[in-house]
Parts: sequence; structure tokens; C-alpha cells
Amino acid sequence: MLQTFDERNKDILVNINGDLIHRNEAGISPFDSVVQGGDGVWEGLRLYEGKIFKLEEHLDRLRGSAKALAFTDIPSNEELVNELRKTLEANNMHDGVHIRLTLTRGVKQTSGMDPRLNQSGNTLIVLAEFKSPVYNTDGLTLATSSIRRFSPDTMDPKIHHCNLIQSIMAKVEATAAGADDALMLDTHGFIAETNATHLFFVDGGEVYTSRTVACPEGITRQTVIDLCFANEIKIHIKDCSLAELYRSDECFCTGTMGELAGVTCVDGRTIGDGSIGEMTQRITDLFRDLVAQTGTPVTA
Repeated sequence: MLQTFDERNKDILVNINGDLIHRNEAGISPFDSVVQGGDGVWEGLRLYEGKIFKLEEHLDRLRGSAKALAFTDIPSNEELVNELRKTLEANNMHDGVHIRLTLTRGVKQTSGMDPRLNQSGNTLIVLAEFKSPVYNTDGLTLATSSIRRFSPDTMDPKIHHCNLIQSIMAKVEATAAGADDALMLDTHGFIAETNATHLFFVDGGEVYTSRTVACPEGITRQTVIDLCFANEIKIHIKDCSLAELYRSDECFCTGTMGELAGVTCVDGRTIGDGSIGEMTQRITDLFRDLVAQTGTPVTA
């Protein structure tokens, strides 16, 4: 699975600290903390017909992650929304858009890991692209990676930070194995998530997903959990093993960039009958209905 380039994005303007710059000219300082050490936090947002789905939840998570990393002078949600609106308006974007919102610790006076070298304020980057959900609808294949997700005693996954080297290394392994994405385990061998999404599976008409011990508190993940509770779909949030996944009837992954996508093969095992299952389709329909009915207006 490789994303394709959308020609509508060839002349987009990127917002860096409030300045709108052509994508080919946009850049940040080599002294910026995100370049020096991946020292930043980020969110993925999706725009549907002028509205961003779960906007407040995403912004709260961004600011919470920045607070956990001891950032100072963190922008308010109102300030962040103003920059989002400015960027979308400048690019004439109203629908089918994915936004990468990044906040770094900012520019350092000189190279080094010490945050006291950061005395120029944060760097805010708003990158909006025309982008449909990135996964195909025929069913994804996953391959378990040797790269393990950190637990809270090493790096708390509740901090949504920009150091994504674990995910990149896992993706390299998945690609080499001929899979669409990597399935990642925690340090105890239980399922954490994929390299880019959260994972759910269905067994006996009941839904299962892992605890947020070694994976982030996903916004789309929580939306699916809430939809299950609201629609009397029994869901278990627990430590899940590979064997439980292999013998399940259905599997799907969730995330802002890809929404909900069915998984039909894991480590060479066909999941269920190898097609997108009824429960996966039911929850997908519930999710799409919610998206159509809710969201924060950001464009005219």
C-alpha cells in the first residue's frame, strides 16, 4: 500500500507560525527541536464538508501532550483553530482534506538536547492536503513486526510525540514482508496497534481491542468504543494475544487518515472468510453517520 500523489496538492500553502508559504519554499530551521531530536507533538485532523471531526478532542490531546513534554506558552485551542481556518481558506479547502498539525518546542540557540536552549517560543506547522482515506476497501494484510511498542515505564504512549522511528522501522519490516502495514506488540507480547492505526477484532459477534498501555489514546479508537456502547455492541478492552486475533471472525483498524479499514489477513492467516465482515460494516456505517451529523465548522 503506497499513497498516491494528488495533483491538487502541488501548489498548496503551508502555515508556519502564521506565515503561509508555498510547499516548495516552506521549511523550518535546522536548529528546530523537531529536527534536532523529534521534539514535537502532532495531530491528524480530517475535514468533512467544512467541518473537522472531533476537533476539540484532537486539540486537547495536542495541548496535553505538549504539557507532558514541559512545553511553555502552549497555544490555546482558539489560537490553533484560527490558524487552521487561515490555512484552509488560503488553500480553498472544504472537503476531503487531511491536516497534519505539528507543534514543536521551537528553535534552539545552538545544537543540543537541553530544552533550556529553546528561548524563541514554539513552532506551529499546519499542513493541509487534499487526501481521501488512504486504505483500500478490499481488506488489508498485516505482518507482525519485531519492533515492540514502548510501555509507560519507557515512554508513555499517551504523549503523542513526533519521534516515530518505531513506526517507521516496523513499516520497513511490513513492506519487506509484502504486507500493507505492521502489527506491533507490547513488551509482554500482547497486541498494541499497527504502525499507524489502532486494531479491533470481532469474535462471536463481540468486539475486542487492546488497552492503551502501549498505544496512544486514539480519537477514532475512542469513537468506535463509544459507538459500540451506544448501540449495544458488546466490546472488550483487554490484553489481546495474537492467537485470539488469528482465530477471530473479523478484524479492522482505525485512524483519522484511514478512517475504518477491514483487515483480512494477518501473518499469513486468513481472518474469518477473508472478506469484510458484517460487524465491521455495521460499525463503519455508524461511524460515517456520526461524521455526517457532527463536527466543528471551520470553513464557510
